[in-house]
Amino acid sequence: MSSLLPGRTAVVTGASSGIGRAIALRFAANGADVVIADVREEPRSGGTPTHEKIVEETGAEAAFVECDVTSFDDVQTAVTRAEEFGGIDIMVNNAGIGLFGDFLDVTEEEFDQMMAINQKGVFFGCQAAIPPMLEQGHGRIINMSSLAGVRGWAQSSTYCMSKGAVKLLTYTLATEFGADGIRTNAIHPGTIETEMTQTDLDHDSGEDEETLERIALNEVGAPEDVANSALFLASDLGSYINGHSLMVDGGMANIQT
Repeated sequence: MSSLLPGRTAVVTGASSGIGRAIALRFAANGADVVIADVREEPRSGGTPTHEKIVEETGAEAAFVECDVTSFDDVQTAVTRAEEFGGIDIMVNNAGIGLFGDFLDVTEEEFDQMMAINQKGVFFGCQAAIPPMLEQGHGRIINMSSLAGVRGWAQSSTYCMSKGAVKLLTYTLATEFGADGIRTNAIHPGTIETEMTQTDLDHDSGEDEETLERIALNEVGAPEDVANSALFLASDLGSYINGHSLMVDGGMANIQT
């Protein structure tokens, strides 16, 4: 496959591990320079930091910026860092957390943390990225929602709320800034195996079999599956897609449980 993002610069939040790391690596392999914005530099599973791996293996440029997405100043710093590579063309608001449990047991602290990272973090990412995109007359924003952002799941009240907000923010920005050359879309992953989710999936248990039964393809997704979808939306292949929710769930949404 020829390079799909030549000369582009992307900022990817939460890109030290998991889905964000896969997106950053896929973008770099297709010609993009990447700013890795994360609260940690080392991957959760250990190994070479994402920005170093990009430079070593792809020839693209990359930088790490310590970034807490609940701080607008931190997110703004990450976007500003992209100027070293020519300025931001693509913003991927990927950083997020999960919290699962009974609705009546959710504490105010847990609620605030979920909304601050999953909801406010995406809002800040868009606020920081859009001004330079307006100035240059083009841009691509990809917000990471979830299958939980389009349907409700028991014991996932705050997570569903936060991801549903990401979906509607995406639609709003697509409408507000589409005419300015900024395409805004959301990706809704289903069950994806990452370092963060492995603790929730015991592959030797009946619970895992139940998970697979809810997926039409009968297999859990990989971070690279989401990265491929992000590459499509960020590239010219998706040039007429705006305000869309792209399901990357193996058909999970189509199976009623």
